Amino acid sequence: MTGATGVQIVLVGGHESDDARDLERFEPLVDGARTTVAGRALHNIVSAALDHGDPVVVLPMTFGRDPAMVADAAKTLRWLNRTHAGRIALTAPFGQIDHLTAWLRTAANRASLVDPASALLIVAPHSNPFDEAELHRVGYLVATHGALDEVAVAIADDGAQLSAAAARLRRLGATRIVAVPAGFAASLPAADVEFGGPVMSDASIVRVIGTRVRDALAALDAGDDGIDTGLLADHGHGYAHSHAFEGEAHAHPHPHDHADGTRHSHTHGGLHAHVHHPHDSDALALSDAHHDHDH
Repeated sequence: MTGATGVQIVLVGGHESDDARDLERFEPLVDGARTTVAGRALHNIVSAALDHGDPVVVLPMTFGRDPAMVADAAKTLRWLNRTHAGRIALTAPFGQIDHLTAWLRTAANRASLVDPASALLIVAPHSNPFDEAELHRVGYLVATHGALDEVAVAIADDGAQLSAAAARLRRLGATRIVAVPAGFAASLPAADVEFGGPVMSDASIVRVIGTRVRDALAALDAGDDGIDTGLLADHGHGYAHSHAFEGEAHAHPHPHDHADGTRHSHTHGGLHAHVHHPHDSDALALSDAHHDHDH
Protein backbone atom coordinates (compact mmCIF):
# COMPACT_ATOMS: atom_id res chain seq x y z
CA MET A 1 0.00 0.00 0.00
CA THR A 2 1.22 3.47 -0.80
CA GLY A 3 0.65 5.89 2.05
CA ALA A 4 -1.06 9.18 1.38
CA THR A 5 1.47 11.71 0.14
CA GLY A 6 2.90 13.79 2.97
CA VAL A 7 0.89 12.00 5.64
CA GLN A 8 2.50 10.23 8.59
CA ILE A 9 0.64 6.98 9.32
CA VAL A 10 1.11 5.62 12.84
CA LEU A 11 0.01 2.08 13.75
CA VAL A 12 -0.58 1.80 17.49
CA GLY A 13 -0.44 -1.62 19.12
CA GLY A 14 -1.20 -3.18 22.46
CA HIS A 15 -1.53 -6.69 23.84
CA GLU A 16 -2.97 -8.00 20.55
CA SER A 17 0.33 -7.20 18.80
CA ASP A 18 2.94 -7.86 21.52
CA ASP A 19 3.08 -4.13 22.25
CA ALA A 20 3.37 -3.28 18.54
CA ARG A 21 6.27 -5.68 17.84
CA ASP A 22 3.96 -7.78 15.63
CA LEU A 23 3.21 -4.65 13.61
CA GLU A 24 6.79 -3.86 12.62
CA ARG A 25 6.55 -6.06 9.52
CA PHE A 26 3.97 -3.63 8.10
CA GLU A 27 6.30 -0.62 8.10
CA PRO A 28 7.79 -1.53 4.70
CA LEU A 29 4.35 -2.55 3.39
CA VAL A 30 2.65 0.76 4.23
CA ASP A 31 4.78 3.62 2.92
CA GLY A 32 5.99 5.89 5.66
CA ALA A 33 4.21 4.01 8.45
CA ARG A 34 5.57 3.94 11.99
CA THR A 35 4.59 1.50 14.73
CA THR A 36 4.41 2.22 18.42
CA VAL A 37 2.52 1.70 21.65
CA ALA A 38 0.21 4.31 23.14
CA GLY A 39 1.52 6.86 25.58
CA ARG A 40 4.81 8.76 25.50
CA ALA A 41 6.17 6.86 22.48
CA LEU A 42 3.09 7.80 20.44
CA HIS A 43 3.35 11.40 21.62
CA ASN A 44 6.96 11.62 20.45
CA ILE A 45 6.29 10.17 16.98
CA VAL A 46 3.26 12.38 16.36
CA SER A 47 5.04 15.48 17.67
CA ALA A 48 8.03 14.88 15.40
CA ALA A 49 5.79 14.47 12.35
CA LEU A 50 3.84 17.63 13.17
CA ASP A 51 7.07 19.58 13.64
CA HIS A 52 8.12 18.33 10.22
CA GLY A 53 4.91 19.76 8.80
CA ASP A 54 3.13 16.48 8.09
CA PRO A 55 -0.47 15.71 9.03
CA VAL A 56 -0.78 12.53 11.07
CA VAL A 57 -3.22 9.63 10.90
CA VAL A 58 -3.16 7.29 13.89
CA LEU A 59 -4.68 3.82 13.54
CA PRO A 60 -5.41 1.72 16.65
CA MET A 61 -4.45 -1.81 15.63
CA THR A 62 -6.97 -3.83 17.58
CA PHE A 63 -9.43 -6.53 16.66
CA GLY A 64 -11.80 -5.00 19.20
CA ARG A 65 -10.29 -6.55 22.33
CA ASP A 66 -8.20 -3.59 23.52
CA PRO A 67 -10.51 -0.60 23.96
CA ALA A 68 -8.28 0.86 26.67
CA MET A 69 -5.45 1.21 24.14
CA VAL A 70 -7.76 3.12 21.78
CA ALA A 71 -8.79 5.50 24.56
CA ASP A 72 -5.17 5.99 25.66
CA ALA A 73 -4.16 6.90 22.11
CA ALA A 74 -7.05 9.35 21.89
CA LYS A 75 -5.96 11.02 25.15
CA THR A 76 -2.48 11.59 23.75
CA LEU A 77 -3.89 13.03 20.53
CA ARG A 78 -6.34 15.28 22.38
CA TRP A 79 -3.42 16.90 24.16
CA LEU A 80 -1.49 17.45 20.93
CA ASN A 81 -4.61 18.60 19.10
CA ARG A 82 -4.81 21.69 21.27
CA THR A 83 -2.08 23.30 19.19
CA HIS A 84 -2.42 21.26 15.98
CA ALA A 85 -6.16 21.10 15.33
CA GLY A 86 -7.05 19.90 11.88
CA ARG A 87 -3.75 18.10 11.35
CA ILE A 88 -4.33 14.96 13.45
CA ALA A 89 -6.83 12.18 12.74
CA LEU A 90 -7.63 9.08 14.77
CA THR A 91 -9.10 6.34 12.61
CA ALA A 92 -11.73 3.85 13.58
CA PRO A 93 -10.13 0.77 15.16
CA PHE A 94 -8.69 -1.72 12.69
CA GLY A 95 -11.43 -4.22 13.45
CA GLN A 96 -14.37 -5.03 15.67
CA ILE A 97 -15.29 -8.12 17.63
CA ASP A 98 -17.75 -9.09 14.89
CA HIS A 99 -14.87 -9.10 12.40
CA LEU A 100 -12.64 -11.18 14.66
CA THR A 101 -15.41 -13.73 15.10
CA ALA A 102 -15.88 -13.98 11.34
CA TRP A 103 -12.16 -14.32 10.65
CA LEU A 104 -11.82 -17.06 13.28
CA ARG A 105 -14.82 -18.89 11.86
CA THR A 106 -12.98 -18.83 8.54
CA ALA A 107 -9.97 -20.41 10.27
CA ALA A 108 -12.29 -23.11 11.64
CA ASN A 109 -13.62 -23.73 8.14
CA ARG A 110 -10.10 -24.14 6.80
CA ALA A 111 -9.25 -26.63 9.53
CA SER A 112 -12.46 -28.56 8.89
CA LEU A 113 -11.68 -28.95 5.20
CA VAL A 114 -8.52 -30.87 6.12
CA ASP A 115 -10.09 -32.89 8.93
CA PRO A 116 -13.67 -32.35 10.19
CA ALA A 117 -12.60 -33.78 13.55
CA SER A 118 -10.02 -31.03 14.10
CA ALA A 119 -10.07 -28.87 17.22
CA LEU A 120 -9.39 -25.13 16.89
CA LEU A 121 -7.26 -23.48 19.57
CA ILE A 122 -7.47 -19.66 19.60
CA VAL A 123 -4.32 -18.26 21.20
CA ALA A 124 -3.57 -14.92 22.86
CA PRO A 125 -1.06 -13.76 25.47
CA HIS A 126 -2.11 -12.67 28.94
CA SER A 127 -3.51 -9.15 29.06
CA ASN A 128 -6.24 -8.40 31.61
CA PRO A 129 -9.28 -10.33 32.85
CA PHE A 130 -11.79 -8.35 30.79
CA ASP A 131 -10.06 -8.63 27.43
CA GLU A 132 -9.27 -12.30 28.09
CA ALA A 133 -12.92 -12.95 28.98
CA GLU A 134 -13.95 -11.25 25.74
CA LEU A 135 -11.83 -13.74 23.79
CA HIS A 136 -13.53 -16.65 25.55
CA ARG A 137 -16.86 -15.15 24.47
CA VAL A 138 -15.57 -14.91 20.91
CA GLY A 139 -14.47 -18.54 21.07
CA TYR A 140 -17.97 -19.58 22.07
CA LEU A 141 -19.43 -17.61 19.16
CA VAL A 142 -16.96 -19.21 16.75
CA ALA A 143 -18.06 -22.65 17.94
CA THR A 144 -21.76 -21.81 17.68
CA HIS A 145 -23.01 -22.73 14.20
CA GLY A 146 -19.37 -23.25 13.26
CA ALA A 147 -17.55 -25.89 11.28
CA LEU A 148 -15.89 -27.63 14.24
CA ASP A 149 -17.30 -29.27 17.33
CA GLU A 150 -14.35 -28.28 19.51
CA VAL A 151 -13.15 -24.67 19.76
CA ALA A 152 -11.08 -23.57 22.73
CA VAL A 153 -9.18 -20.50 23.87
CA ALA A 154 -5.65 -20.60 25.24
CA ILE A 155 -4.26 -17.61 27.13
CA ALA A 156 -0.62 -18.51 26.70
CA ASP A 157 2.62 -16.54 26.74
CA ASP A 158 5.00 -19.32 25.70
CA GLY A 159 5.24 -22.76 24.15
CA ALA A 160 4.86 -24.58 27.47
CA GLN A 161 1.54 -22.89 28.23
CA LEU A 162 0.33 -23.50 24.67
CA SER A 163 1.30 -27.18 24.85
CA ALA A 164 -0.52 -27.49 28.17
CA ALA A 165 -3.69 -26.12 26.56
CA ALA A 166 -3.32 -28.60 23.70
CA ALA A 167 -2.88 -31.44 26.19
CA ARG A 168 -6.22 -30.55 27.78
CA LEU A 169 -7.89 -30.81 24.37
CA ARG A 170 -6.28 -34.20 23.76
CA ARG A 171 -7.63 -35.46 27.05
CA LEU A 172 -11.06 -34.55 25.67
CA GLY A 173 -10.36 -36.72 22.63
CA ALA A 174 -8.93 -34.28 20.08
CA THR A 175 -6.35 -35.81 17.75
CA ARG A 176 -5.58 -32.82 15.48
CA ILE A 177 -5.26 -29.40 17.10
CA VAL A 178 -4.96 -26.33 14.89
CA ALA A 179 -3.77 -23.18 16.67
CA VAL A 180 -4.32 -19.64 15.40
CA PRO A 181 -3.33 -16.35 17.02
CA ALA A 182 -6.18 -14.03 17.96
CA GLY A 183 -4.09 -10.95 17.20
CA PHE A 184 -1.54 -9.74 14.67
CA ALA A 185 1.14 -12.36 15.32
CA ALA A 186 2.50 -14.07 12.22
CA SER A 187 3.56 -17.13 14.23
CA LEU A 188 3.10 -18.84 17.58
CA PRO A 189 5.58 -20.20 20.13
CA ALA A 190 6.83 -23.69 19.29
CA ALA A 191 4.39 -26.17 20.80
CA ASP A 192 2.70 -29.50 20.23
CA VAL A 193 0.09 -28.05 17.88
CA GLU A 194 -0.37 -27.46 14.15
CA PHE A 195 -0.06 -23.81 13.23
CA GLY A 196 -3.15 -22.69 11.32
CA GLY A 197 -1.62 -19.51 10.00
CA PRO A 198 -2.30 -15.93 11.06
CA VAL A 199 -5.94 -15.01 11.34
CA MET A 200 -5.52 -12.69 8.32
CA SER A 201 -2.93 -12.49 5.58
CA ASP A 202 -0.60 -9.50 5.53
CA ALA A 203 -2.13 -8.41 2.22
CA SER A 204 -5.60 -8.36 3.77
CA ILE A 205 -4.35 -6.40 6.77
CA VAL A 206 -2.68 -3.83 4.51
CA ARG A 207 -5.93 -3.41 2.54
CA VAL A 208 -7.88 -2.69 5.71
CA ILE A 209 -5.20 -0.25 6.90
CA GLY A 210 -5.60 1.62 3.61
CA THR A 211 -9.35 1.80 4.03
CA ARG A 212 -9.12 3.08 7.60
CA VAL A 213 -6.60 5.77 6.63
CA ARG A 214 -8.59 6.99 3.63
CA ASP A 215 -11.79 7.14 5.67
CA ALA A 216 -10.07 9.08 8.45
CA LEU A 217 -8.60 11.63 6.04
CA ALA A 218 -12.00 12.15 4.43
CA ALA A 219 -13.58 12.62 7.85
CA LEU A 220 -10.84 15.07 8.86
CA ASP A 221 -11.56 17.13 5.74
CA ALA A 222 -15.19 17.21 6.87
CA GLY A 223 -14.22 18.43 10.34
CA ASP A 224 -14.22 15.17 12.31
CA ASP A 225 -10.81 14.14 13.68
CA GLY A 226 -12.15 11.02 15.41
CA ILE A 227 -10.53 11.87 18.74
CA ASP A 228 -13.73 12.39 20.73
CA THR A 229 -15.04 9.04 19.52
CA GLY A 230 -11.78 7.36 20.52
CA LEU A 231 -11.94 8.83 24.02
CA LEU A 232 -15.15 6.86 24.60
CA ALA A 233 -13.73 3.56 23.34
CA ASP A 234 -13.40 2.02 26.79
CA HIS A 235 -16.61 3.48 28.23
CA GLY A 236 -18.34 0.71 30.13
CA HIS A 237 -15.29 -1.57 29.81
CA GLY A 238 -14.58 -3.44 33.01
CA TYR A 239 -16.81 -4.14 35.97
CA ALA A 240 -20.48 -3.22 35.75
CA HIS A 241 -21.48 -0.59 38.26
CA SER A 242 -24.57 -0.60 40.42
CA HIS A 243 -26.67 2.02 42.17
CA ALA A 244 -28.46 -0.61 44.22
CA PHE A 245 -27.58 1.02 47.53
CA GLU A 246 -27.78 4.64 46.53
CA GLY A 247 -31.47 4.98 47.35
CA GLU A 248 -34.44 6.14 45.38
CA ALA A 249 -32.73 9.40 44.42
CA HIS A 250 -30.99 7.55 41.61
CA ALA A 251 -33.91 5.40 40.51
CA HIS A 252 -35.25 5.84 37.00
CA PRO A 253 -38.89 5.76 35.90
CA HIS A 254 -39.64 3.48 32.95
CA PRO A 255 -42.95 3.48 31.05
CA HIS A 256 -44.48 0.11 30.19
CA ASP A 257 -47.18 -0.71 27.66
CA HIS A 258 -49.65 -3.49 28.38
CA ALA A 259 -51.69 -5.75 26.16
CA ASP A 260 -54.86 -3.78 26.90
CA GLY A 261 -53.27 -0.62 25.51
CA THR A 262 -52.75 1.07 28.88
CA ARG A 263 -49.41 2.46 29.97
CA HIS A 264 -47.95 3.19 33.35
CA SER A 265 -44.56 4.10 34.72
CA HIS A 266 -42.74 2.62 37.64
CA THR A 267 -39.25 2.89 38.99
CA HIS A 268 -36.46 0.33 39.00
CA GLY A 269 -33.70 0.87 41.51
CA GLY A 270 -30.42 -1.00 41.50
CA LEU A 271 -28.33 -2.18 38.63
CA HIS A 272 -28.63 -0.60 35.22
CA ALA A 273 -26.73 -1.43 32.10
CA HIS A 274 -25.19 0.67 29.37
CA VAL A 275 -25.76 -1.09 26.09
CA HIS A 276 -23.47 -0.26 23.20
CA HIS A 277 -24.24 -1.33 19.67
CA PRO A 278 -21.27 -1.62 17.31
CA HIS A 279 -21.26 0.23 14.05
CA ASP A 280 -22.32 -1.77 11.02
CA SER A 281 -19.46 -3.99 9.92
CA ASP A 282 -17.93 -2.63 6.75
CA ALA A 283 -18.20 -4.92 3.78
CA LEU A 284 -14.52 -4.71 2.89
CA ALA A 285 -13.25 -5.95 6.23
CA LEU A 286 -15.75 -8.78 6.43
CA SER A 287 -15.04 -9.83 2.88
CA ASP A 288 -11.39 -10.22 3.83
CA ALA A 289 -12.43 -13.08 6.09
CA HIS A 290 -13.14 -15.06 2.96
CA HIS A 291 -10.13 -13.91 0.93
CA ASP A 292 -7.69 -13.95 3.82
CA HIS A 293 -5.43 -16.66 2.45
CA ASP A 294 -5.79 -15.95 -1.23
CA HIS A 295 -2.26 -15.30 -2.38
